[in-house]
Amino acid sequence: MNRVNNQDNSKSGSLLKGTLILTVAGVVVKVIGSLNWIILSRVLGGEGIGLYQMAFPIYLLALTLSTAGIPTAISIITAEKVALRDYRGANRVFKLSLAFLAFSGLVLSCLVYFGAGWLIEQQIIRDARAYPAILALAPAVFLVTMLASFRGYLQGWQMMVPTAVSQILEQLFRVGAMLTFAAWLLPWGLEYAAGGASIGAGVGAAAGLVVLLYYYVRLQRRHDHGSIRDLENRAETNAGLATRLVELALPVSLSSLMLPLVANLDLLVVPVRLEAAGYTIEQATELFGYLTGMAVPLINLATIITAALAISLVPAVAEAQSMGNTQQIRQHTTAALRLTALVTIPAAVGMGVLAIPLATAVYHAPAAGPVVQVLAGGVYFLGIHQVTTSILQGMGHTVLPLINMGIAAVVKVGLNWSLAALPSLGILGAGWATNADFVVAAMLNLVYVYRYTGFRVDIAVLAKIVAAAAVMGVVLYEANAVLFDTIGATAAIFADILLAAGVYGIILMVLGELTEQDLRRVPFVGEFLAKITVIFRRYRQ
Repeated sequence: MNRVNNQDNSKSGSLLKGTLILTVAGVVVKVIGSLNWIILSRVLGGEGIGLYQMAFPIYLLALTLSTAGIPTAISIITAEKVALRDYRGANRVFKLSLAFLAFSGLVLSCLVYFGAGWLIEQQIIRDARAYPAILALAPAVFLVTMLASFRGYLQGWQMMVPTAVSQILEQLFRVGAMLTFAAWLLPWGLEYAAGGASIGAGVGAAAGLVVLLYYYVRLQRRHDHGSIRDLENRAETNAGLATRLVELALPVSLSSLMLPLVANLDLLVVPVRLEAAGYTIEQATELFGYLTGMAVPLINLATIITAALAISLVPAVAEAQSMGNTQQIRQHTTAALRLTALVTIPAAVGMGVLAIPLATAVYHAPAAGPVVQVLAGGVYFLGIHQVTTSILQGMGHTVLPLINMGIAAVVKVGLNWSLAALPSLGILGAGWATNADFVVAAMLNLVYVYRYTGFRVDIAVLAKIVAAAAVMGVVLYEANAVLFDTIGATAAIFADILLAAGVYGIILMVLGELTEQDLRRVPFVGEFLAKITVIFRRYRQ
């Protein structure tokens, strides 16, 4: 029994380690991307950025269609095969899916390249100067599709380092190429400079692909596929594998398409209803920008850890599911949702308290602060939705999150229509509608997670986390007023984050919710922090 518990604890530790690796990579990628955007904006100016942005949605749509949720399906089936030590079967799944993705990526790349002129002629792209940018992005569709297939396979082995390293190198090469080609081609005209910037997507993808190929070859050498037992190869045909890939991938793909669909519904509904509330077209556009261009990115930034956790969860849960280990699934679920609460609840409180200072420091737009404050209330539920979606996908129930997202989207559209038109709410009404979307999707997912795993939310643990976050919020509110006036908006934000983290951590240790085991998993300073918990434990006794 102790051996089983030790194995399960090791699995949970591996899950958290993978999450940490992807989180660090995500932060690095975002920092590099932010610096790039600042420099590129200075090179191209607003008009050049606009030309680049006109081409980019076409690229994203083609990429979504070319991958079609297959990488997540690869991750799930590979994890199942690896758990059963069917390494040859795992490799066969990858080769089959790679062939499919290579074909779909090539077709979509060609459609983007040869269809660029048609998009301009039909005025789907309104400015003809975006043509070079569309052409430059076409090869990247194929390369990123291939990149996604290798990431899915290696994640199925629960190897998160290759994904992290490839993400960082992809971003570095992408940014370097964007800035180099944009500056080099600028003398030939703004449209060519925008096209030069678009080349960066393909260059970055090629660099990331080289990294993943290295890890893939190393993995193949590590396992002698000829000597490993082949448990299912004889029984499972290529047609059967292809059918299973599609069954898993299609709902995931539709879920990915749901996000831009809901965003487009917001675009259609919110500005119109703001005008019905009495705002002018210009005011409605500005308010819509506060919501979608400022508040939503901050909310997404607050859930960067849960987004990384969601990636790590899919293969971990799929492995346990294939072994019939319900205890391990429940342990993964408990650990993941506890970490979600530990991270997102203080993030929600901190963002709520610092909403106006954040909007001022980041966007120089204090008027966006109230919208940020409203959306802060949805951070915890967004994190829950991300994590529970991955749990259900890992268990093979990929259709359920899609259905729940659809129900939540209907609720959101209905509330947008009614609340945004109220003069007393306006854009804040659209913010509350977005929160309702997160809550409905998260709660529906939780119902099914309970049904399939038996997981229940520990109210006592949640109460301690909320209490610690509340104390942190009070201290943060009092301290920020002094810091903001003393050292300025930007420096105050960084000081506030450090102060909040310290206060929150201390309160959790006093309450006994942050354990030695939790802290030992923190890189570099984990052992030191774990010793501090001993002091607080003696104090409580």
